Amino acid sequence: MSQYEARIVVEQGLEARVAAIVEPVIEDLGCRLVRIKISAANGCTLQIMAERPDGTMTVEDCEAVSRGVSPALDVDDPINRAYHLEVSSPGIDRPLVRVGDFERWAGHELKAEMSVPQNGRKRFRGILLGVKGDAAMLRLPDVREGEEDTVALPIADIGEAKLVLTDDLITAALQAEKAALEVRDQLDDGDDKPN
Repeated sequence: MSQYEARIVVEQGLEARVAAIVEPVIEDLGCRLVRIKISAANGCTLQIMAERPDGTMTVEDCEAVSRGVSPALDVDDPINRAYHLEVSSPGIDRPLVRVGDFERWAGHELKAEMSVPQNGRKRFRGILLGVKGDAAMLRLPDVREGEEDTVALPIADIGEAKLVLTDDLITAALQAEKAALEVRDQLDDGDDKPN
């Protein structure tokens, strides 16, 4: 069983098959899978989005994941044509795929597309308020007078959720990354000291 929090928002079809192949390799490298996406860019591109548990992902981490997953993909060969492998971090306007993501990014604007409609509606955009039970709480700006401005979106029914790029999000993401890298540097410095 994975030592990392399981993803709630997951891929289907071929992308799910690729995820099953690469996720254990990514975790062995100390990272966690965020998303797999196969697109027609450059003929065919396999994008693997990953991050460290603290939310950081350096260029060196991306290179390590690329080197690690390539042999596994070569052995299982899930894509029946030539493709380009692209490994990246989730970025600032990242997809949210774990319950912890919905908690961590509370207070920021979110776009969600439901795989199961909620009261006849599939698309939502608003301020993420966090998690209550098994639902992401969202404050909607586009409600009519007299309607409730807060909606509970069952996380299991979310097909895709993504943060919206705002100035506040950029500031928060940069502060979080700086803090995580400082902690990592302190831990690395501790490793160099003799016992």
